Amino acid sequence: MLNVRLDKLTNDKLEKYSEQHSTSKSSIVKEALAMYFTKEQMKQLPFALGQDLFGTAKSGEIDNSTRFKSKLKVKLREKHTH
Repeated sequence: MLNVRLDKLTNDKLEKYSEQHSTSKSSIVKEALAMYFTKEQMKQLPFALGQDLFGTAKSGEIDNSTRFKSKLKVKLREKHTH
């Protein structure tokens, strides 16, 4: 359970809204918090949201994109050595 102290103006607005919409103040606060958390989650960078999905496909190695050139050079040298 959570108790929240509101300033008079905010409390009056909440009370009026609650009466106008025939709903409890608790329901309004719960819905507002849910909207707030959803909004905050959407602020995350797209990479952060999918980070666990990137970089290890098939090979299991996590540095493929940063070491691509050096790995390519090694493979080319191996292929073209006589």
